[in-house]
Amino acid sequence: MEIVEVDSMPDVRAVSNLFTEVWGRTDEGAPLHSDVMKSLIHAGGAVTVARDGERLLGAAVLTPGTPAGSAYSLLAAVAPGTVDRGTGRALKLRQREWALQHGFTEIRWTFDPLVARNARFNLSVLGATASEYEEAFYGVMSDDLNGEDEADRLVAVWDLSPEPEPEAPEVPLGGEPVADGPDGDPFLRTEGDSRWLRVPRDVVALRRTMPEQASAWRTVVREQFLEAFGAGLVASGVSRSSWYHLTPRGAPRSVS
Repeated sequence: MEIVEVDSMPDVRAVSNLFTEVWGRTDEGAPLHSDVMKSLIHAGGAVTVARDGERLLGAAVLTPGTPAGSAYSLLAAVAPGTVDRGTGRALKLRQREWALQHGFTEIRWTFDPLVARNARFNLSVLGATASEYEEAFYGVMSDDLNGEDEADRLVAVWDLSPEPEPEAPEVPLGGEPVADGPDGDPFLRTEGDSRWLRVPRDVVALRRTMPEQASAWRTVVREQFLEAFGAGLVASGVSRSSWYHLTPRGAPRSVS
């Protein structure tokens, strides 16, 4: 696998086509147009791709952000059928390397709090944290992954100074169940100053088959995150069984 930055129009058009393959087209067209990416590169950003020969396996787009010293990851995707090749992690590690070379100390991005696989990758594999919840960040989206519901987002903050570490053994769930989710099973547990918050294992499929339940999940998860962040907690990891670990700010990370 080759991981490189690209800047030619044929290359960025291929990236735009990949993003369209993953998210589909909306009334506004492709998720990210090639001319916009070309301008972002000219403004000091980067388009990073993963390739196997001529085959495009994935891509990620990075731009300078705020606060000072922060880069912002606009979009990242892996080609369908290649999700278990480690492409996503390779792209993010290359983004980290590029960002450090260009004077950035952290990378920020937003992600859907209900997509457990992505949340675990962002928080437990990469080591980012989240303490900011954006309600209806993109309004109501209508692409192939987001369905027709309000597009809430968590803000990931990835401190680039520590060297990435191999995954550690997972900490077992603790605490007592205190509330049930829209599917009737426990989705909130409390453990001293910490909490565990469950999300669906596959909300993308749920949005296609049971959109009303998926919307109900968004509502209850939104309420819990806003309350937890208001109480000073931080999302510091996600278990393999789709439970977020919300811990006091500054506490040691415990879910990997």
